[in-house]
Amino acid sequence: MPYEPTPDLASMSLAEVADAVAARKLPPVSSWNPENTGDSEMRIAADGTWYHQGSKITRPAMVRAFSSLLRREGDTYWLVVPYQKLSIAVDDAPFVAVDVTRHEVDGAPVLAFRSNTDDLVTADADHPIFARGDPDTPALYVEMRDGLLARLDRSTYAQLAEIAIARGGEPLAVESRGAVFPLTPE
Repeated sequence: MPYEPTPDLASMSLAEVADAVAARKLPPVSSWNPENTGDSEMRIAADGTWYHQGSKITRPAMVRAFSSLLRREGDTYWLVVPYQKLSIAVDDAPFVAVDVTRHEVDGAPVLAFRSNTDDLVTADADHPIFARGDPDTPALYVEMRDGLLARLDRSTYAQLAEIAIARGGEPLAVESRGAVFPLTPE
């Protein structure tokens, strides 16, 4: 079955986002503990571009398939299959958040994010948004799954800043599923 990207995030209802998240069946990489390890000779650049032996991986379906095998152990990232795990270099975060949309459920805000690999997540206590760096030039991240982060790209950062400004208050923050996330590093 060929890869079909998820529809535009802005056109999706929160129920459709939840259905898309539920429909994505990820391999159980957290339960696989192979003893055979090695180096994948792969790297994920800070802009989300994937490389193998220095050559860019250009097929989105291939990147999406590899991204479903990612696992983080401390500061090390792995591509994991039942019989082997291969280290992979990650320059910053393994994903890039390329879009955000704000929904409301019973009058409360819910923020949904899309990654460069078409993964969807709603921000909450288990999938926090946080800032790193310094207050003048923070980098914003959202946790996609199991400690795997997505750094917000420039346009998504700007969208989130607009949501925070509309919310008002100091420090600049956003709210999703009852959790409040400051947009400046502590």
